Amino acid sequence: MKFQPNKGFAENHLESFIENNILDYTKLRNFDYGPEKRDNISLLSPYITHRALFEFDIIKDVLGKFPYLKVDKFVQEIFWRVYWKGWLELRPAVWDDFTSSLDNIKTSQSYVEAINANTNIKCFNEWVIELKHYNYLHNHTRMWFASIWIFTLKLPWQLGAAFFLEHLLDGDAASNTLSWKWVAGLQTKGKHYLAKSWNIEKFTFNRFKDIKLNESAEAIIEDRMYELCKLPFSSTEIKNDSLIVFDSDLFIAEYSGNYKNIYFIDIENEYRKIKLSENVINFKKALIQNICRDFSNAKVVNHVEIKNISETIKEFDVVYPFIGENLDYLKKLEQSLQLKLNMIIKKEDLFCWQFSNKGYFNFKSNIPKILGKLIL
Repeated sequence: MKFQPNKGFAENHLESFIENNILDYTKLRNFDYGPEKRDNISLLSPYITHRALFEFDIIKDVLGKFPYLKVDKFVQEIFWRVYWKGWLELRPAVWDDFTSSLDNIKTSQSYVEAINANTNIKCFNEWVIELKHYNYLHNHTRMWFASIWIFTLKLPWQLGAAFFLEHLLDGDAASNTLSWKWVAGLQTKGKHYLAKSWNIEKFTFNRFKDIKLNESAEAIIEDRMYELCKLPFSSTEIKNDSLIVFDSDLFIAEYSGNYKNIYFIDIENEYRKIKLSENVINFKKALIQNICRDFSNAKVVNHVEIKNISETIKEFDVVYPFIGENLDYLKKLEQSLQLKLNMIIKKEDLFCWQFSNKGYFNFKSNIPKILGKLIL
């Protein structure tokens, strides 16, 4: 399993998955056969997270070959990330609370042992090693991992969520943070996810057996309630001749020709609250460079370079980078350099986010409407 930071590689991988594996996805997707056998899942998430592959184009390609009922589970999984983004956009304080809490949580010896694969749980240790080496874990395994972290090792969920963001190539502020909260029982109040030994044994094809876990833990409880907010967007129209792009949305082909200058900002760890592993930083850098080369009016810039550019250009359009580290960085940049920014939000996102006000079941029930409006 090797992820190439290359858009062409991603497109070829998508085509191969659709042609050869997608019809088995529903039946086989929950099995984790190990890092050397991943043909039962798509392995597209590192490219979807950065929008080197656009979710709605993927769905269009899939439905161009198969009827929805044959690929519904795959389509729904693609939509999960869109839903999570919308849910967080409507409740931005969840991200703020998560990141600010990291300043106040003290790490323990148990935490050090966990992140160094030195616990008494064999499967967990192997997953830590796999995560650090491949920068990827099977989605089912992520649920087991988070449950063990929270309920058996009794570590703060926030530190686990940060550990994933540090090492995952597909680390996404919304889906990662909210998935960890869901496992803990905080996303859907009182409904937590408990890893069970028999379940791990079954879905790893007996690679792990007789795992000693806390299988009767209660959900984590918090008093904080998050009210719905209005989306803070007054315009999605092109206004300026310079565009800023972040690694959270590299899909700009539809409007790139409208700009004199396009600046892909590559944020160094120095300016991130959650420091990323060397593998993840290098993957992002290479992917940004790869996509930037498609546009003659584009260049990759770092923090110092965008500051220098901002001495002469004060007004930019920005491909909206979503709630997360990139938006946090952008807000600080806007304030410190006194910039005037106009957010460009994709119509697909805005249409879908209106269905993210409740749980995913509500969003899922509106998928036919979304497909009719945006895809079919």
